[in-house]
Amino acid sequence: MIPLRIAAAAVEPVGVPDLRAYLRVDSDAGADEDGLLQALIAAARASLEIETRRILVPGRYRIALTAWPPDGQVPLPLSPLVAILRAGLADPSGGVTDLDAGLVRLGPDPDGAPSLQVDPAAPDPAGRTILIEVAAGYGGDGPPLPEPLRLAILRLAAARYERRGDEPDAAPNDAAALGAPFRRLRL
Repeated sequence: MIPLRIAAAAVEPVGVPDLRAYLRVDSDAGADEDGLLQALIAAARASLEIETRRILVPGRYRIALTAWPPDGQVPLPLSPLVAILRAGLADPSGGVTDLDAGLVRLGPDPDGAPSLQVDPAAPDPAGRTILIEVAAGYGGDGPPLPEPLRLAILRLAAARYERRGDEPDAAPNDAAALGAPFRRLRL
């Protein structure tokens, strides 16, 4: 089961004006580079998402299952997990029958160990696909982005701006250090 992002926020957690101020680039002189700065912010955020295994912008994700797990737990690689938006059974023709509220709910630790709990009363899919849509990520309806992660995005984007093609990128070490306390570990 691989969650698919079906909608994401159109706004990065750090704006171009924030990066311009961090770099001390005059807004009039730097207006020509706004596209580059926006791309650097997006790349820095994506790098930090990989490093921390957390979602730094809010998004909507779809999970498809063929059967309910025997233990009723569906672990998800989406942290922080914010809400269940929809749960239903899709028949082969594409129609979706929504499940009653409460049959699928968030697990006890949506930040550290995100998972879904399935009530034993959930109906047997009987050849249908189980579709679950969840909201995950910092910002929006979720928790605010922690300041060290915001700073890591700024530092990583600034380092890549300063070293545009001149030398190897040394900034990931700094971003890794800032993101380390938020990193979700795997066993």
